[in-house]
Amino acid sequence: MDTLIIQGGHPLNGNIRISGAKNSALKLMAAALLTDEPVELQNMPNLADSRFMARLLSSLGVDVYWPQNESTCRLNAADISSTIAPYDLVRKMRATFNVLGPLLARIGHATVSLPGGCAIGARPVNFHLEAFQAMGADIVIEQGYVKAAAIRGLKGAIIDLPFPSVGATEHTMMAATLANGTTQINNAAQEPEIVDIATMLRAMGAKIEGAGTSCITIEGVDKLNGVNHAVMPDRIEAGTYAMAVAAAGGDVLLENAPAKEMTSLIEHLRHAGVTVTVENDGVRVMRNGSRLKAVDVDVQPHPGFATDLQAQFMALMTTADGVSTITENIFENRFLHAPELNRFGADIRVQGKTATVHGVDKLVGAPVMATDLRASVSLVIAGLVAEGETVVNRIYHLDRGFEKLEEKLNACGASVTRGSE
Repeated sequence: MDTLIIQGGHPLNGNIRISGAKNSALKLMAAALLTDEPVELQNMPNLADSRFMARLLSSLGVDVYWPQNESTCRLNAADISSTIAPYDLVRKMRATFNVLGPLLARIGHATVSLPGGCAIGARPVNFHLEAFQAMGADIVIEQGYVKAAAIRGLKGAIIDLPFPSVGATEHTMMAATLANGTTQINNAAQEPEIVDIATMLRAMGAKIEGAGTSCITIEGVDKLNGVNHAVMPDRIEAGTYAMAVAAAGGDVLLENAPAKEMTSLIEHLRHAGVTVTVENDGVRVMRNGSRLKAVDVDVQPHPGFATDLQAQFMALMTTADGVSTITENIFENRFLHAPELNRFGADIRVQGKTATVHGVDKLVGAPVMATDLRASVSLVIAGLVAEGETVVNRIYHLDRGFEKLEEKLNACGASVTRGSE
């Protein structure tokens, strides 16, 4: 099993090109099931997760053309040969569950395994299934599989989400594009990735209004067309590298970073004493070596501070001057990185949904273990700051969500190499 070996203490200077957004790309791939015409996705991130989604789509009969070193993925779901997404192809990644809605909307039935993914607490799919039931689908759960049928097609409905779930919003919106009538999603999630998906669906002929607000209206159409669409830049990747620079020091231009989608993080970084400037070709992050200031974080749905940046910000605060509190309001059990950060000499105390970080003068390299995707990169950030050598184990989590991580960091002066246990 691969590891990352990090020699800490090197500031970061240079440029980092931000890849396409993983959280958008996976759902855009699933949306290709909604049409029998070709879909071309540009700026695709070459990740373990996106490759895994391609494998699942292939198993359903989708023609996938995506050479290993290219950022353009071509999908053609003209002939769907299977509507069954088996356990082995769904258990590893939660986003694969999102093939259910498109299959149900276009074919009228689907059997999809209940999803897996990161160990960051329970993320039930009941909101998804309740929305489909409201749209006329019959749902049965047997032996870990969701069996859904809408033989006469889905019908428009008013969907009141109990919580602004990103997954349920995206999933319902996709399925509703081919439903008979109008669907209204109330208390919808407002994440930028939802806007990206809606943009592509509209280019395919869907009638969607309100994406990016708390109320999305979808008027169903009979058929969707093929499309060429560029995946939006990854605000989580951009935010991660911004915090790496803030932690290690230096001056890095994050090329193509979506500044408008990073407002909350940029504000928090500036309060911590980091210089962040928005430029025509991206976002520049600078820290001259002065000690960071402790800043509190209250994780909230977009446009609040993103849960996918919480672990990285905790790593940043470990050496800040003062005490910061980080409150996680989205997922329970998403502080598994805290004890691993403490192995560096950090002082983090967790109680319920709040972590209190007492800033220390320095971190010291240590062997640590990744527990999930975002937690794993928080350990990399700590390793960049720590004195001596850090070994991050179980980095398959990293490969799920960060494209060319070592290459991008090393090009800016870091010392990160891949090894094996």
